[in-house]
Amino acid sequence: MSSKACFPPVVNADTKILILGSLPGDKSLAQGQYYANKQNAFWYLLSQLLGTDLVGLDYADRLATLLAHGVGLWDVVADATRDGSLDSRIRDHRSNDLSGLVGTLPQLRAVAFNGKTAARLGLKQLAAAHDAIRTVELPSSSPAYTLAVDKKLESWLGLRPLLAAGEK
Repeated sequence: MSSKACFPPVVNADTKILILGSLPGDKSLAQGQYYANKQNAFWYLLSQLLGTDLVGLDYADRLATLLAHGVGLWDVVADATRDGSLDSRIRDHRSNDLSGLVGTLPQLRAVAFNGKTAARLGLKQLAAAHDAIRTVELPSSSPAYTLAVDKKLESWLGLRPLLAAGEK
């Protein structure tokens, strides 16, 4: 098994929703980009949520657009051993300091977990802050989770009210 580590968080003081994955897959790690696997629906789902094309942008512009819309990214797992990219293969993981990051985001309205593994591991970490912050478990954007993309989109669009001005 090989050791793998997450990327730094993509957040700013205006982050309203923090989307947490589990741990980047091999294609993402190789390219140094969140959700680099073109089969992963993440950028499509966020494009639909935000009403702007993220798929056609270069990576730096994707991240800047997310931040401009109040969306941040990070992972629940700081590092772990894992062969391949499947969450089910994550072993000996060390968690990121989610509570610490959440405490630095004054506009944060919700933490959304991209998939069951992220939710299972992340909710444990946020247990103390759970009452103070809304959490949402989203269907994984990964192609390994075979739910139809339009069904995934229905759930992801549920984040839209949390991004609206004045919504808390």
